[in-house]
Amino acid sequence: MKLVHEESGFVLAEEVERAKSVLARLKGLLGRDSLATGHALVIEPCTSIHTCFMRFAIDVLFVDRDGRVVRAISNLPPWRLTRIYPSAALVVELPAGTLDRSPLREEERVSFR
Repeated sequence: MKLVHEESGFVLAEEVERAKSVLARLKGLLGRDSLATGHALVIEPCTSIHTCFMRFAIDVLFVDRDGRVVRAISNLPPWRLTRIYPSAALVVELPAGTLDRSPLREEERVSFR
């Protein structure tokens, strides 16, 4: 499954992993040394995240039920907490630098194909 920016067709991730179970959502990217370019982890449901105990920075998208990006955070380093985004339905975690290379902006839509 791919993650695509609707307005431009830009592919944010070629490979999307979903974390839906409680255990998978709690683990997230913990224990990994990196997130490969072209990959993403989707945590759902989710309205906030932390990067405590992580070994690398990530880009983060908070996305509502309609696919609209509520908040985009570039290069979130380890040992950080985000605020709660009540309108978010899920979070997409991407390799740091992905958002800088994409045309995606907050309030625009993404989709899974």
